[in-house]
Amino acid sequence: MEHLPKDGESAAAAGGEPGRGAASPSGVVVQVREKKGPLRAAIPYMPFPVAVLCLFLNTFVPGLGTFVSAFTVLCGARTDLPDRHMCCVFWLNIAAALIQILTAIVMVGWIMSIFWGMDMVILATERRCRATDGDLH
Repeated sequence: MEHLPKDGESAAAAGGEPGRGAASPSGVVVQVREKKGPLRAAIPYMPFPVAVLCLFLNTFVPGLGTFVSAFTVLCGARTDLPDRHMCCVFWLNIAAALIQILTAIVMVGWIMSIFWGMDMVILATERRCRATDGDLH
């Protein structure tokens, strides 16, 4: 039986990064795109200091940073849900904050809150990189 390489291995063998659109030896282009759910896609692209503040708040008071980030949507922060109205995205962020607050008792909400804050900082870093490249969406 012949050993077939995994997608990541074939892309790495071709000299590119795994999952970043590298061509495999067979000539097939492999591309991985992250599919985000509505709550995850509603996280706003904030300025870096605001994202760090939200991470800090989420770390010590689960859901508070997410609650604050909901108001940045009303102030014009962009999200990965361009086809949804601003108020809908605001309420999605409020719902995420409430889920984090209500489930913090069993530690799930607290962990979710910290990861949510980390996602905010990652998105702010991406925003900063795009701004320096002149490709701010």
